[in-house]
Amino acid sequence: MKGFIHKETHPAYVLLLLFAFMMAGYFVGSFIFAILAGVLFDLKLMQIPEIATDPMAHPNGRNIMLLLQGVIQFMSFIVGPLVMLRVLKYKIDPYLNWKLPVAPLLVLLAGVLMILIMPANSVIINWNATMDFPDFMNGFEQWARAKEDELAELTKMIAKFDDFPKLIVGLIVIAVIPAIGEEIVFRGVLQKQIHRWLGNPHVAIWIAGFVFAAIHVQFFGFLPRAILGVLFGYLYLWSGRIIVPIIAHFFNNGFTVLMLYLHQTGAADFDVESTEPMEWWSVLLSVILSAAAIWYLYREFKKVPDRREPELQTIPESEV
Repeated sequence: MKGFIHKETHPAYVLLLLFAFMMAGYFVGSFIFAILAGVLFDLKLMQIPEIATDPMAHPNGRNIMLLLQGVIQFMSFIVGPLVMLRVLKYKIDPYLNWKLPVAPLLVLLAGVLMILIMPANSVIINWNATMDFPDFMNGFEQWARAKEDELAELTKMIAKFDDFPKLIVGLIVIAVIPAIGEEIVFRGVLQKQIHRWLGNPHVAIWIAGFVFAAIHVQFFGFLPRAILGVLFGYLYLWSGRIIVPIIAHFFNNGFTVLMLYLHQTGAADFDVESTEPMEWWSVLLSVILSAAAIWYLYREFKKVPDRREPELQTIPESEV
């Protein structure tokens, strides 16, 4: 994988900077949110912690939490890491994209793959959601279940997309911003730096995938999310273009939002939030079609040549 920063900059230093800039983005985002919440919802600064703790108690709790999530994610996962890359004198496009552009249909297929794989992934979702722990881990299991229930209640409140404007807002906050931000952070920076540090792309992909799953703090959805993170990682490794995992991530989240909208408006009877495994024939078909799509994408992406100007990865001193 080409396109890493200079040898004298240790990956551990880059990852520490990533964390620092993300935290800076979080604090700046919190400040921006406080201003917007005051203007849009007439909130006082002291009310914000109370609403964040119990959003269901406020009449605008859902909209406030969507605004909070959107602003914080945008600033901490997109703006913060991109500012870090500029501070390190990267040219962002060559850094994130070390191969020439790929055919748009391949990018689209990477997105469709996320829908094809859902029936197969439903088996893992069910297994992870219903798994039991040994007696000595009862304390952890109770904590994890309580955390899962708490996040489920919050998600249920936020995920009300029963009209078209709410659908658009949901797509932006739950699909667009996370797809861009999380792929920049976990694939564009974390995966690449671990690869550079350890010298093994597969180890880097799996570590980044597990960190991606862990940061969502939902243990009973950990494994299916980790598998998706690993798949995003391989799509990035093979394609050399950050847009590929971004589109795949967007299709995964966006399809869920769309199905919630169709279910809540009565246009579809399919419950996308169910943890039950899908019909065996759909799982089998999913495995076959997903495997075929993954093999085809791997083969086509490997044909895409690297960019010929690796020196453009950093900004010349004269341009700083």
